[in-house]
Amino acid sequence: MKLYSHPISGHAHRARLFLSLIGADVEIVSVDLTKAEHKAPEYLAKDRFGQVPLLEDDGQFIADSNAIMVYAAKKFGRTDWLPEDALGAAKVQRWLSVAAGLIAFGPGAARLITLFNAGFNPEEVIARAHAILKLIDAELEGRDWIAADRPTIADLALYSYIASAPEGNVDLSAYTQVNGWLARIEALPGFVEFSKNAVGLNA
Repeated sequence: MKLYSHPISGHAHRARLFLSLIGADVEIVSVDLTKAEHKAPEYLAKDRFGQVPLLEDDGQFIADSNAIMVYAAKKFGRTDWLPEDALGAAKVQRWLSVAAGLIAFGPGAARLITLFNAGFNPEEVIARAHAILKLIDAELEGRDWIAADRPTIADLALYSYIASAPEGNVDLSAYTQVNGWLARIEALPGFVEFSKNAVGLNA
């Protein structure tokens, strides 16, 4: 297995984190986005979207961080991380959708402003980030994990861009439940830290 990755990509981090937590034997291949290696013909032959992360396994290429986690959970039979029952699977899928939507376009987008001067409206995306963080904080009231009584790929899908939210000037101090949940994820055996950048509130 090879995971094509970049250290400051939250999407790449969530895939790498899951593979580490389940002890998968994977080679991490760094893709230099600053040199547009992800847009080179040989990379586009693997993934037409030209994005990271990208998982290579037995001649197959699996793109999209959430899809990579689903693939790995299925491949290694990790029903503890991705339930097989209808309700359990639906609960996980709900949060995968939140990660791909409200998290990516809230704290994820806010971070892109400070890291790459992305053309988003800071007030708009920071407000969006706080709106979803309030919902997640409420959801975690009285529970340790977001979708089940144990960690699932839903938690990992949400983790990276929430943990790095201060880099986008999104203050996490008011979210007691979220901060406790972040600490629980970071205490899991095999946890891999997400690269920190001295920008935003972390500057």
